Amino acid sequence: MTQSSSTVGAAAGYRPSATLPFAAEFRRQASRRRTQLALGFMVLLPLIVLVAFQFDSGNDDDGGGGEFSSLADLATSGGLNFTLFSLLVSASFLLVVVVALFCGDTVASEASWGSLRYLLAVPVPRARLLAVKLLVALAYSGLALLLLAGTALLAGTLRYGWEPLRSQVSAQLEPGEGLLRLLAVLGYLAVVLLAVAGLAFLLSVVTDAALGAVGGAVLLWILSSILDQITALGGIRAFLPTHYANAWLGLLSTPVQTDDLVRGCISAIAYATLFWSLAFWRFTRKDVTS
Repeated sequence: MTQSSSTVGAAAGYRPSATLPFAAEFRRQASRRRTQLALGFMVLLPLIVLVAFQFDSGNDDDGGGGEFSSLADLATSGGLNFTLFSLLVSASFLLVVVVALFCGDTVASEASWGSLRYLLAVPVPRARLLAVKLLVALAYSGLALLLLAGTALLAGTLRYGWEPLRSQVSAQLEPGEGLLRLLAVLGYLAVVLLAVAGLAFLLSVVTDAALGAVGGAVLLWILSSILDQITALGGIRAFLPTHYANAWLGLLSTPVQTDDLVRGCISAIAYATLFWSLAFWRFTRKDVTS
């Protein structure tokens, strides 16, 4: 019986596709303290916000804020609105940090511990190792988003009731349709955060410092947000990865504004694909010594 060239000289029964199973890596990452703390905080944050609203003195500032301000004003009018507010206060920074943590720490931490070379010596094919780690990181990022929204929806509904979704930029939506809008918001945020995941994963491959990969991704995202506020840049801002980060507010209007949503999805997927392609290209050619 003939053997393929890729398995000549390999141990009996060795199959590259069977190395580093997804479930094994998922359980391995679940045992890490950073995973437990990050997911735990996603559950804790809505509860903190809920308690904070109990101390509301009723002296609201009328300094504006547009659509964001309207969500804050209506946060206590029902579980759906409370969930939207929780996403509002998390989307621009907290979720970015969590996704960067899961995707930026995954390879760089192995290198800093000196265990990356041992994984490759098993041997785990480099492309498979990177693919499994990326999928696990994306799975935990998605889980974090679901835990945040699920906890906010449950806690908000128990406290404020199952009420229609209200907004100053749309007609009142019945709870059923409001829930569908909320799921669409979650889907859009997940797509936008793919750009963060791609950037953090690329930095995780090019550096052995996990903190540098995570911090670098967050800082670059913040830099993009700052540049997006400079109107003098004109049309260049449309090419920044953060330009359409808040386009999910269009899902709350009547009728739904989809133009920026489509552009935002295309932008995020394009950036993520570029960053992941560069990560695989670099890692498959990298001299791994740690």
